[in-house]
Amino acid sequence: MKQPAVNNAEKDMSRRRKLNILIPVVVLMFVGAYAKHRLIDRKEQPEGRLQDKEMDETSGITASTLNNGIYYVHNDSGDTSRFFAITPDGKLRTTIYYQGHKQHLGALDVEDIAVGPGPAKGKSYVYIGDVGDNGSQRKFITVYRAEESKAWGRDSVANTKTWPINLQYPDGAKDCETLMIDPIEKLFYIVTKRRDTVEVFTSPLKYKYDDTVTMTFRAKLYFKGIKPFKWVTAGDISKDGSKILLKSYEKVYYWNRQPNEHAWQAMQRPARELPYKQEKQGEAIGFTPDGKGYYTTSEGVFAPIYYYPTPN
Repeated sequence: MKQPAVNNAEKDMSRRRKLNILIPVVVLMFVGAYAKHRLIDRKEQPEGRLQDKEMDETSGITASTLNNGIYYVHNDSGDTSRFFAITPDGKLRTTIYYQGHKQHLGALDVEDIAVGPGPAKGKSYVYIGDVGDNGSQRKFITVYRAEESKAWGRDSVANTKTWPINLQYPDGAKDCETLMIDPIEKLFYIVTKRRDTVEVFTSPLKYKYDDTVTMTFRAKLYFKGIKPFKWVTAGDISKDGSKILLKSYEKVYYWNRQPNEHAWQAMQRPARELPYKQEKQGEAIGFTPDGKGYYTTSEGVFAPIYYYPTPN
């Protein structure tokens, strides 16, 4: 008659053992879910949004060197010759107008923007890349250089003088949406957009006003994926020249540059894929001034702005 009591005791011990195992597992699951929300899902929440309807086809973003907390963005084709100074959360501070190319009566298809060194030591310059060519028909593409001003980010409207350079491909016209500045070797970097492989070209930052220069071919890069999703739409080199980003419509690629290594050589090594929330039409990426993070944004009115940390 005592056997059932023994069985009940064993059952109670079994339940306690199961609870002792189950409770830590449940706690770990809750902790894991919370960590995912804080560390992963939160990364996919926008830092802000472009807060002015004038910025409706944003195709490039770059950090100011002169003005703390200011980034420059611009619209795609169809806009007038201008770009915008914004805060990281998307507030419009200054609209900057410049004189477009006299042969075009303005800019044709501005696809990227970069900040870097220029002719005067110790000064910083904005480079506006009128480099788009959907039909691969342009005789040359144009990059405009403008000296940065302290007023950008403070005044609501500004005008600036630019020094254009016309760049030609050595083997015929191509479409492009990526302009980068290498601050170490003082070079323009142009990365083409379409085809199964993209091509990398360079040209010196030192040039005469309205020069027409043939670029130097450096490398071909192949990225897995399906066209058009794998087409390269933006890129940036950090202000110290040690980090490189390229992005397609669905991925972000990252390289650490080694000492005494050309940027185009670094890009020929396998890239590391970084976190990226695919945007509606993401065509803009840019490092923070210290290179410890990067921002992305896309075309569209009130487009979100995302921030991601850069790997150590």
